[in-house]
Amino acid sequence: MLPQELIRKKRDGKRLADDEIAALVAGIADGQGLADAQVGALAMALFLNGLDRAECVALTRAMTASGDVLSWKSENLPGPIVDKHSTGGIGDKTSLVLAPWVAACGGYVPMISGRGLGHTGGTLDKLESIPGYDAKPDNARFRSTVREAGCAIIGQTANLAPADKRLYAIRDVTATVESIGLITASILSKKLAAGLDALVMDVKFGSGAFMAEFPRARELASSIVEVARGAGLKTRALLTDMDSPLGTTAGNALEVREAVAFLKGTHEARLAACTKALAAEMLDLSGIAPRAQATEKLDAALASGAAAERFARMIASLGGPGDFIERIDAYLPKAPIVRAVAAPRRGFVAAIMTREVGLAVLELGGGRTDPAAAIDPAVGFAEIAPLGAEIGPDRPLALMHARDEASAARAARTLAAAYTVGDAPPPTAPVVRETLGA
Repeated sequence: MLPQELIRKKRDGKRLADDEIAALVAGIADGQGLADAQVGALAMALFLNGLDRAECVALTRAMTASGDVLSWKSENLPGPIVDKHSTGGIGDKTSLVLAPWVAACGGYVPMISGRGLGHTGGTLDKLESIPGYDAKPDNARFRSTVREAGCAIIGQTANLAPADKRLYAIRDVTATVESIGLITASILSKKLAAGLDALVMDVKFGSGAFMAEFPRARELASSIVEVARGAGLKTRALLTDMDSPLGTTAGNALEVREAVAFLKGTHEARLAACTKALAAEMLDLSGIAPRAQATEKLDAALASGAAAERFARMIASLGGPGDFIERIDAYLPKAPIVRAVAAPRRGFVAAIMTREVGLAVLELGGGRTDPAAAIDPAVGFAEIAPLGAEIGPDRPLALMHARDEASAARAARTLAAAYTVGDAPPPTAPVVRETLGA
């Protein structure tokens, strides 16, 4: 099959057959069958003309099969293989809490995560603020960590869905990222390659989300659930609010600190509601416990210290300190400048442009402006004032952790501009708006 003829076919609005999609994916994966220009042209044709459900299922399956597909049968694990994936947000440290929490309830969570993208933080960047943590272990270490700790959060390896890795890199520089079908296939190909029994998606909407508008986020959630079902993976999707940072921190080491505090029993209400809802769906969908009993099981795992113990085991197994959660202050980096960002006046937080909070973290050096850039794990914001909070001279917008005065001044201006202050708190909204695939 000539690649240019298949590209032409999609360019002209015709649907591609399963074998045609498989041929294109094989050419993307081997690095020779399709040149970068052809992959870019294909991405644009798919972006402009879309993929129907059958095409999306075929693309997902082909990209899954383009590299290693893990199987956990030989491990004889006594529980299901289950995972969660988020479309990203500000202060979203749910993965850090969720993986060990579900593991403490009997699940096994081989979580393939990513780095920060744009204004959103990355789970791997957060974990790499822990000295020694290996986000790219070999297969043997990855498997042994899942077996012994019940969870392992690592990055995508070169042999896991390599066709997706190349296609995504080209999409990133050809203005073809925001395609529902391509996003769906990209997410699910990696999850299917991880050998899951069940997947729960956290699709975020709101001012800090990748897809800010609820209808567009719902369209993505629906696509993921339907395509996953077509590809043979049990999946549910929760649509969750990102009109305010999740939790009280934004920044890599600061978010790790908050996640550990959560596992020890101290947590902010919205973060707790979002994380518990996702965890309960994971337990229900994977067959560990029906939804009615899942919350009870989760509460017990948290109260007993079992969830925190699983996190500690995972950190140690992947190269981090064996006493990390006991001596967290000795290990996490600290910024030299810590100061309050003053509220513009007394009142209540009426609205937050949450994306701008993420950009303020970038201005401090806590994220990347290009893929090769280094990040500062110590910087960010703590004690972030959420929607509805009362603020004033004695109640700042946040506590800023900065490396130098110049970045501190820029970030403080950006953060202050993100807040709208009113004379009364706005109506409260649930963090979970809807569940699809229930």
